[in-house]
Amino acid sequence: MNQLIVESNPEVKEIFLKYPEKVKPKMLELRKLILNTAEELDGVKALKETLKWNEPAYITKHGSTMRIDWKSKQPDQYAMYFQCTSQLVPTFRFVFGDSLAYEGNRAVIFKLNENIPEEIVKKCICTALTYHKIKHLPTLGL
Repeated sequence: MNQLIVESNPEVKEIFLKYPEKVKPKMLELRKLILNTAEELDGVKALKETLKWNEPAYITKHGSTMRIDWKSKQPDQYAMYFQCTSQLVPTFRFVFGDSLAYEGNRAVIFKLNENIPEEIVKKCICTALTYHKIKHLPTLGL
């Protein structure tokens, strides 16, 4: 296990507290998956949890920023967002196909009434957290 240092902006906690009761457990589960995955990754020493566009965001030294959020416009789903200019979502689509749902080149979508496909999502998180070290690899090393 890695000795991960998590630097968390206190305003992030406020965002989680404001989610509707049916959404909050799913968002907290996704957050926990990100933190646990980062802790398991060799080479990731620090993770910054902050807000980007008023959404919880996760940043590492050699990674690409990930954001997570639920939006009232689409109340039955929540998402993990990636930089749309990266090759992350197109690669996830190529490697994982219909195992995940996508929004363009920017997000992986989850349904509130379904479980997260944890092992696949962990691979997505690992890839995003180490993106700048692996972006030269075919299929980002997946």
